[in-house]
Amino acid sequence: MKRLGVIGGLGPLATAYFFELVVRMTEAESDQGHVEMIVLNYPSVPDRTSYIMGNTKESPLPAMISMGQQLAGLGVEYIAVPCITAHYFHKELTEAIYVPIIHIVEETAEHLSYYGIRRAGIMATDGTVRAELFQREFFKWGIEGILPDGEHQKLVMDLIYRDVKAGKPVEMDKFGRVSEYLRKNGAECIILGCTELSLIKQKGHLGAGYLDAMEVLARKSVLVSGACLKGEYQCLITKQEREQAGEKSGSAG
Repeated sequence: MKRLGVIGGLGPLATAYFFELVVRMTEAESDQGHVEMIVLNYPSVPDRTSYIMGNTKESPLPAMISMGQQLAGLGVEYIAVPCITAHYFHKELTEAIYVPIIHIVEETAEHLSYYGIRRAGIMATDGTVRAELFQREFFKWGIEGILPDGEHQKLVMDLIYRDVKAGKPVEMDKFGRVSEYLRKNGAECIILGCTELSLIKQKGHLGAGYLDAMEVLARKSVLVSGACLKGEYQCLITKQEREQAGEKSGSAG
């Protein structure tokens, strides 16, 4: 079993849910069958979207590098970062930390491709959208990324910052309006491309054709750690017409 490190606190609820997902996805008959994790929960790290959008000059990169180096010093063999916008800094983090860092966006694109998705809607922060993290990765896999227009992107940001990060109930009508827009514009599957949005799925069934990027990260974390993955977590796209999703047996990459 390989030890997993977690650069956490970006935000805290998402980190806690990531920990829970890894535990729930692991097939284990005893405590000893679960993934060993060291979690650093530092919510004081400057906001990633604010920096990318130019609203603040305080970079979160030094703090994240420090966390990663601490984890490496504690003997972790892989690192997960349950914050998608933070992957804007993946190259710099990889260069400064000698432990492999799982790339949540790459893994999400690979999962979509494996199950035959060719047009995916993207719900993510302004920072993730501005940096084109999903769009550029999807292009490599022959997937078209479909974005909300300005009005609907504002609703996504409200869901992330005014609801989940603020600890308030999620306004599901906003979520529904964004989903409807993306579907009307051709999305076969909608990506929950911010780890705060993952908490919406945690609290209830969203219906068919969603993929939670945090579940993708948790799944990969179980696999690289050498633990056993529960069979129900092979395909993470919420249940839909399997023929349309190109269902396959076995493990997606």
